[in-house]
Order: sequence, then C-alpha cells, then structure tokens
Amino acid sequence: MSKPVLIIGAGPVGLTMAVELTRYGVPVRIIDKLPTRTTQSRALAIWPRTLELLQAAGCVEVFVANGLHAKSLSIHWGSKTLARIPFKTIASCFNYLLMLPQSETERLLEEHLETLGCTVERETELTDFVNGDDSVLCTLTHKKGESETLEATWLIGCDGAHSFVRGKLGMVFEGDTLPINFVIADVHVEGLAIPPDEPAIFWHHDGAIMIFPISRDRCRIIADLGSAPLHMPDLEEMQVIIDQRGPGGITLSDPIWLSDFGINERKVHAYRKGRVFLAGDAAHIHSPAGGQGMNMGMQDAFNLAWKLALVEQQKAKPFLLESYSIERSGVAQQILSDSSRMTKVVLLRNHLLQRVRNLIVKLIFRIPMVRRAVANRLSGVMISYPNSPLNAGRIRGLYGPYSGQRLILKSNFQNDNTPRFSLVARDNMEARAMILRYPFLLKPKVYSSSHKNGIWLVRPDGYIAATARSGEWRVIDTFLSSIEIKQ
Repeated sequence: MSKPVLIIGAGPVGLTMAVELTRYGVPVRIIDKLPTRTTQSRALAIWPRTLELLQAAGCVEVFVANGLHAKSLSIHWGSKTLARIPFKTIASCFNYLLMLPQSETERLLEEHLETLGCTVERETELTDFVNGDDSVLCTLTHKKGESETLEATWLIGCDGAHSFVRGKLGMVFEGDTLPINFVIADVHVEGLAIPPDEPAIFWHHDGAIMIFPISRDRCRIIADLGSAPLHMPDLEEMQVIIDQRGPGGITLSDPIWLSDFGINERKVHAYRKGRVFLAGDAAHIHSPAGGQGMNMGMQDAFNLAWKLALVEQQKAKPFLLESYSIERSGVAQQILSDSSRMTKVVLLRNHLLQRVRNLIVKLIFRIPMVRRAVANRLSGVMISYPNSPLNAGRIRGLYGPYSGQRLILKSNFQNDNTPRFSLVARDNMEARAMILRYPFLLKPKVYSSSHKNGIWLVRPDGYIAATARSGEWRVIDTFLSSIEIKQ
C-alpha cells in the first residue's frame, strides 16, 4: 500500500480533511488521542459557504435534516429591537444559518467517513515526527503504550489551539489574549419573545448576552464578564445575568453544559513547513463573534484537500500546494479583523458610546443594501482569494466574476471522486478541444455561460482560477499546462 496522509485530530476539521481526501482516493489515516467524540455542543453555526462545500462532499443532506434553520439575526437593547438581519438575501441555495451542535457535526462527518471506508483511530497520539524531503517519519503511541513508526507522505495538524504539530514545528502563534472573559450555558429556555430559530444579541449598560438556538426549546447563552476572573458559572448566576440584561420574562432551567472561556486572537504566519500542514484552530483562533471558527477550519480542509489529491495522483505539480497557505492565511487575517471589530462593538462599556452605537445600528440597518451585505459577508459566500498565485488572466472590462472569486455552477457541487476544473464558456469546438487536451484536469462537460464575452476556468472548490475573453483560449491553455504533469 502507498504511504498514507496522516491527519492529527478528529474534530470537524480533521474529519472534513479525511472525508475529502478519502473520496478522492488518497490513502488516509486519521488519529485522535481522545477515546470518543466530543459530547459537548461547542461550535453551533454552519454557514452557507460551508454547506455548499459539504454538498460537494456528498453529505449535506444529513446536515440540513438534523440542524435548525435560522432565518435571521436580531440585535436588541432590552425590549427594543435595534436591527433584524434576514438571511434570505444570501446568494446561495442555502440561504439560512444551520444551527447544529459540534457533537452532531462530528458524528455526521465520522459516519460519512466510515461509508467511504476510513475509520478514526482513537486513543492514538502523535508523540514525535521528523519532517523529511520525501515523507514524514511519525511516532505514534497507542492506548496501551505501544509505539508505532509510520512513514507518511504528508502530515496535517488539525489538533486545535494547543497543537502539538505546531509546537513541534516551532511556529509562533502570533497575537493577543483579550482582557475580557465570558460564561456560557446550554439551557432550556422559556418566555423568549423572539422567534425560536433566531439568534439574538441583547446589549445592556453592563454588558451583552448572546442567545443562540440549539433546538426548539434549548438555547446557548453567552455573557461577557468584563475584566472579572474566569469561573465556572451556575444556573442561578446565568439567570441573574439574563434578568439584568435581557428583555425580561425569560426563565432558564435544565442546564446541560456550563463553562467559561477567554478569547485569543492568534494565527501562524505560514500554514506549511516542508511536508507538514496546519489547519483549523492549529493555524488560527479568534473571537467567536460571527460564528466563523469551525467554518474557517472546515474550509481550510476543503481548500487543501483537492490540491493535495491532484499532487498525490501525479496529475498536478507540487507547486499547487504553495497556494494553500497564501489563500487561507489571507482569509484568516480578514476574519480575525472582522471578528475583532464585532467584539469591540458588542462589548462597548462607555454609556455615551453605547448610545451612539445603538443609534447608528438602528439607522444603518434600515437600509436593505446594508442588511444584505452583512448577511452575505457572515455567510462566507463573499470569501475570495484575490492574491492567490493560482489566479490567471484577470481582464478589465470583462463582465462576470474575476479570478479568485466564487462561482456557483448548477452541477458544480455534486459528489465527484476526482478533483477536476470546470470550463464555463459558449459551447464551442475550442472548449471541447481543451477538455480533450486535459482529460485528467477538466470535467467532460462545458458549462454554458450567460455572458457571451468571456471564458471562466473554475477550480474544484468553486473559485475562479482563470478568466479570458471569448476566443482567447491561450490563457486557459497556459494555466492548465503550468500545473499539469504530463501523463
């Protein structure tokens, strides 16, 4: 058997990576030092862009069926509603926020992985590795202490904020710890006078509370403590906070999870060193404002997997992998910036600034364009790779998306066990000739363009790789020949 790719960590990011590589036929081993999946709800939000990519992986239906579909987000000051942001304007067929506990996300991903013939090796820990030129020599320690030496073709650290892989590589986790602490409770809620499927933020002079629906009668409550020390809350404390800061009339009961947490905003400079990659919280962590953390990590996995699969299948040159760190690091930097700003806005303490903030929010969110822009930005559909080394042929004046931008095709997100590019053009002889020239890189179908003046080459993950004017096939040919390994 050929050497496998070794994935460290069986959370949502590691499982997504394993699903994608396995469906592309890449040998995979995925290990986790814990004996079982998490039973805690943890990350709840799955945004539309992640759902689009889960559709490509062939498993979105079970996610959609098991989660709660949030149709809007609201912001309040006591009993007054300052803004409501509907998600129906999101430019995706998944125009809602899917609320699903992380424990369920992991279960669904692991079950899907098993249908592909791969299982998680639990109570197995990576205790050492040597990053070589052609492989990574890994030392694994199993449940009873027995040691195994494994030669992996690549190593991918999806092992969280305290990543062993990142530490062993000597990568600096640059950033800061915010001087604000939080308490969190997953509880039964009664008397909440907003739609039961609507995430809501309640601002107050003394701080904020955020209410996220988990099911029809259960919610997550998050409240900031300001500079007060971290401590494990009890139900009584959470009830006092929501009585003080909420709209009134809310009763909490039957807690299934109570905890506390602080916020770090950190990322590594590069996501790769030799034959070792980082993904998810191992590469970046930030404020939970906006619910982007798990989505970013899963999208890291989708970004890397198709590139690694093409390289492993010897269909594309290894330099394709150089784009991973550049693309995803840029996205992380933007999300860190956005979440940091949102956190500062939510947690304002100055009473005068709070009044100014409330007035601005009330006025600006009356504008439909603003509500639509915020919903689409939160959803992930606006993520792009403007500085990717894979971008080619950006043409001024060409009507349609540019290189690095997302393009949804009607058949683009169907389960396909080979990562191939798609051609969008007028269905003509040149397009079919291009497909015959690159059968291992291009899907056999030409997607008909509604814009007659252009050609678009779409990556397996749904982003534009190259654009050209109609008839200028040299741009597409040059790009494909630059990454192809001749068979």
